[in-house]
Amino acid sequence: MTRWLEDQPNIRVTASAANGATALRCVKASEFDLVILDIEMPEMDGLTALPLLLAAQPGLQVVMASTLTMRNADISLRALSLGAADYIPKPQSTRLVTAGQDFRLELIQKVLALGNVARRRRNQPVVEAQASAPAPVAKAAVPPSDSTGASAQRISRTINRAQPVRLAPRSHVTPGMVAIGSSTGGPQALFTVIGALGKLIGVPIIITQHMPPTFTAILAQHIERVCGVPCVEVTSNQKALPGRVYVAPGDRHMLVGGTTHVPELILSDGEPENFCRPAVDPMFRTASEVFGSGLLAVVLTGMGQDGAAGAEQVITRGGTVIAQDEATSVVWGMPGAVAHVGAASMILPLPEIGQRIRALVEGKQI
Repeated sequence: MTRWLEDQPNIRVTASAANGATALRCVKASEFDLVILDIEMPEMDGLTALPLLLAAQPGLQVVMASTLTMRNADISLRALSLGAADYIPKPQSTRLVTAGQDFRLELIQKVLALGNVARRRRNQPVVEAQASAPAPVAKAAVPPSDSTGASAQRISRTINRAQPVRLAPRSHVTPGMVAIGSSTGGPQALFTVIGALGKLIGVPIIITQHMPPTFTAILAQHIERVCGVPCVEVTSNQKALPGRVYVAPGDRHMLVGGTTHVPELILSDGEPENFCRPAVDPMFRTASEVFGSGLLAVVLTGMGQDGAAGAEQVITRGGTVIAQDEATSVVWGMPGAVAHVGAASMILPLPEIGQRIRALVEGKQI
């Protein structure tokens, strides 16, 4: 990992520690933008070290690194609630050769994006957030219709983030479904949004969070425990019931079918979109086909632009889109993309999003 990061012209590894205690001494002695923190270490493990690191250097960005196990997924999500900025599931050392390229690119992209978060907070110039290694090419399925996939042109679309943000119209129809997309920083944001809704919201809530298998099942458990609402990872095609929360499983798209009265959640092994599976775009796209002006789509913090094309279709079909604002986003990639293509009906700080969802579902046109 050190070699990969050092290969980047805009990243410098300034310390390496064999355990949390040594890492804490390093952070107390010098200023860092970001720490990659393993979970399992001798003397002081990652979960013990995390709050001490954050207390020693406020604003420090910490990325938890762990192998893909149920236990480590649970610990990683607990770490996010304790202040970690993100996590990265690392392959077993025996699989680094075969799985290393994807892991390497994800690692570099997260270090660059979150390192810039730390630098902005200190009013320091940001670095060019572009990995020098070539990005993997995701093949785009050529769909027979918009409901089954996205075109290569839509996936690779360049979004001009320099153009002024313009708000899209919003629907005056009471939503029949809420669809939420998120990525980096998403779990914490989801806890805030879902927690603000309470148990009384009368429509199904579907979530696509960029996460690998194992992590999505643990995320659903955490949402149910933290927010007090019924929440499950979707494991097979099923009906979406009012008052329940559904999380797309890692490595499968979650689509919406059926009718507005009996919506169905359909799992798909279709090609990745925006280099992601599950991806937000196919969820938004298919949900908007079923619910039209009765769909409320929400895009929370995350890297990249997944959700922007889907949000445009939500607006085209008369629905409403809420995007999280830049100030409260860990990374304003996904919500920023939605805002810059003109597909956000509202751009709100995170603490207001849950309240606004509740008001709209209750028929209050704020």
